[in-house]
Amino acid sequence: MPMRSSPTARQLRLGAELRKLRERAGLSSTEAGRLLGTNQAQISNIEAGRFGVSSERVRAMARNYACTDQALIDGLAGMTGERKRGWWEEYRERLPLGLLDIAELEHHAAALRVAVAIHMPGLLQTTEHARATFREIVPPLLPHEVEHHVSHRIKRQEILYGSAPTSYTAIIHEAALHMGFGGPATWRGQLTHLIEMSELDNVTITVVPFGSGFPGSGHPIDYAVGPAPQLDTVVLDTDHGCEFLDAEAQLARYRKVLDRMAGSALDPRKSRDLIQRIARDI
Repeated sequence: MPMRSSPTARQLRLGAELRKLRERAGLSSTEAGRLLGTNQAQISNIEAGRFGVSSERVRAMARNYACTDQALIDGLAGMTGERKRGWWEEYRERLPLGLLDIAELEHHAAALRVAVAIHMPGLLQTTEHARATFREIVPPLLPHEVEHHVSHRIKRQEILYGSAPTSYTAIIHEAALHMGFGGPATWRGQLTHLIEMSELDNVTITVVPFGSGFPGSGHPIDYAVGPAPQLDTVVLDTDHGCEFLDAEAQLARYRKVLDRMAGSALDPRKSRDLIQRIARDI
């Protein structure tokens, strides 16, 4: 396979997980290459995401590394050898690469958990609300850049529909419900959309009301559930771009943070009632 010049976050993650398995087995890259019938350079390039690798080769590597976690092995094998370009590739050179990586991550996630304090979750935004928020970015985006961001965000939402929709759980602080981006009509439309989305079987929306605790830094948190717990990913949306976290300690921490937030939230029915009250008062 040709060497990749810019591996995606998913490709980098596969390589990193294979490196973890090798290091846990106490093997050098030279020894791993010998067991696989190749050389140290190819092992290093696979682990760096620069070379593609087949599912059969991943399974062989797992055997060489004495890995017996079948869910993890199957998950890693499922991350290999994709030839089909995802829809997000049409935005390459139009949007930051991190946004393409988020779309790919969401596309493959078994489930998604998100928590927001100020902005609406991206997968629950209306087109008008998304456009209004992107117009607030500093420094400002050009009109065509705003439209690229909006269309990318709306296409990401397709995973919530169809014959096998992704399970999606959103924890929203009440403050976000009062942020009137785009004016009263857009604001009301966004809250109405939240109510409609909460009625989907695969979508759960809960609200943390004013006066309740909200642990964490306040940055939006996206938690993508993988095919095995070791393959979960946390995405933090910061002022400096998206940060992807996958160390076991980090995953454990953010699971606890999300659990604590969930414990502070109203149940789905009461959350829906609160959203409806705020919408009526606009």
